[in-house]
Amino acid sequence: MTDYQEFLLIFFNEAKAKFFQKEKRNILSGVSERNLCGRLSIYLETLLEKYELENYYSDPEYNRKQNERVKTILDENMEVVTINCDLIVHSRGERMDSDNLIAIEMKKSNRPEAEKISDKLRLRALTKASYDGIWSYDGKAHPEHVCGYQLGIYIEINNDDMNYLIEGFISGEKVFDTIEFF
Repeated sequence: MTDYQEFLLIFFNEAKAKFFQKEKRNILSGVSERNLCGRLSIYLETLLEKYELENYYSDPEYNRKQNERVKTILDENMEVVTINCDLIVHSRGERMDSDNLIAIEMKKSNRPEAEKISDKLRLRALTKASYDGIWSYDGKAHPEHVCGYQLGIYIEINNDDMNYLIEGFISGEKVFDTIEFF
């Protein structure tokens, strides 16, 4: 993990701690994952300035890339798949040097295993540096498919045990996991 990825993890962990502290009743009430992602987005957004991440945004269900095209990735079979990640921290294409910071997928523990696997595969794809090692020569064009997120985070919330699993992805690989209580 690079220093910058560690910095982003610290940023995420502060937002995550506030989210689980302040949203405990909301979580236990059984609201949708979409609501929870929206709430987590608020805590991330409010910390952007503190961490000097100006010109970045925390967007739930964001599905556009440069030129307002739909975001796509290549799946494990190298087929084009449209994506709609639960929550991302990114520059909305404004920063060529470091557009994509954090991709987050959230699931409740009672969801089907296939959905959980799909989310983790998406995070692996999103955190790869590129699919074919090819980047634009001029440094002004983004890659065809979305990739290059510095950090991927999978959150699985277990209301019955009042805990959550966090799995971290970097460069297409799972690099850590932890279970914490709320």
